[in-house]
Amino acid sequence: MARKIITAEGFKNQTIRQMKSLGIYKQEFDTIIDVYSGLLEQYARLYKQFIDSDMNFQVYTDSGGTKKAPIVSTLEALRKDILMYAAQLGLTVKGLDSIEVEKKKPKSKLEEALESLSQPPKIKRKSKK
Repeated sequence: MARKIITAEGFKNQTIRQMKSLGIYKQEFDTIIDVYSGLLEQYARLYKQFIDSDMNFQVYTDSGGTKKAPIVSTLEALRKDILMYAAQLGLTVKGLDSIEVEKKKPKSKLEEALESLSQPPKIKRKSKK
């Protein structure tokens, strides 16, 4: 079984790998990737705490009623933020659709011929024996 990532650095490396495999990674995105990775780390740690607390989603108030546990509200907010950053980085279907991926289209034979004409000829030197 694979080990779960719970550090910002691990999430950053994973995010960069995913973006590279999609062909959308640029070094200029590293600052946003750092923020996104930090959010993922916070979420992973809080989610583990929530699971360890037997998913206690309610707390009792001083007046005897119940309300949503603060950890649940925090997890919900983090989830929304993570989704927003993931879309901005192109890691969701909708986010990826909004990014223009620079794909190298194959050159036509005419383009190849014109390109070869614009380059200076290569001179081969005879080797001295």
